[in-house]
Amino acid sequence: MLPSLNALAVVLLTLPAAAPPQSVTWTIDPDHSAATFTVRHMLVANVRGEFAGPTGTVSYDPKNIVGTLKVVATIDARTINTRNADRDQDLKSDRFFAVAKYPAIRFTSTHTEAGAGGHVEVTGDLMMRGVTKEVVLDVEGPTPAVTDLLGQTRVGATMTTVLSRRAFGLLYNELLESGGAVVGDEVRVTIDLEVFHKE
Repeated sequence: MLPSLNALAVVLLTLPAAAPPQSVTWTIDPDHSAATFTVRHMLVANVRGEFAGPTGTVSYDPKNIVGTLKVVATIDARTINTRNADRDQDLKSDRFFAVAKYPAIRFTSTHTEAGAGGHVEVTGDLMMRGVTKEVVLDVEGPTPAVTDLLGQTRVGATMTTVLSRRAFGLLYNELLESGGAVVGDEVRVTIDLEVFHKE
C-alpha cells in the first residue's frame, strides 16, 4: 500500500535539513606571509625578489574548501626588493612596474577546483600594472589549525603560479648578442600565506 501524501510530508519534515556552508573569514597576516618571485637573467641564472607580505582575506568552509574558498589579496608593488637598490629602482620605474601610477597588485578569486595530490586550483583575476588577466594558483594547504598565544586560530597555505610579465605590460626586452633576452618573460611566483581569526 502506498503511503499517503500527508505521511510523506511528515517524513520529509522530520528529516534533518542540510547544513548551510559554515565559511570562516580569515585575515592575512602580512608579518608572517611572503610574496616571492624568480625570473631568468641573461639565460644563465635565476634572480629572486620579494614584496612585503600581502594583505587581505581568505574565507572557506573547512568541510567544503573547493565549494566555498574565496581569496582577496593585495600586494604593495612599491615594496619590491631584489637586494640591489639600483635594480629595485629600475623595477619600480615605468620600464617595469610603474609603481607611482600602479602601486597595488590585486588578486580576486573567481572559482576553485580540486587539484592533483590533494592540492586546490584557485582561478582568479590578477590586476598588475593596470592590466587584469585570469591566472590559476596551485594551492597546497590549508595546514591544520593552531591557536597562538593571543587565542587566535591560525592556518597556512602556499600558492604557486607562472606568469608572463609581458602579458601585464612589463615589456622591457633588451636582447643579448646570442639572441636571448636580458630578462626572461616567464616569472615563477610563490605566495606563502599565514591567516588568522579570533574564535
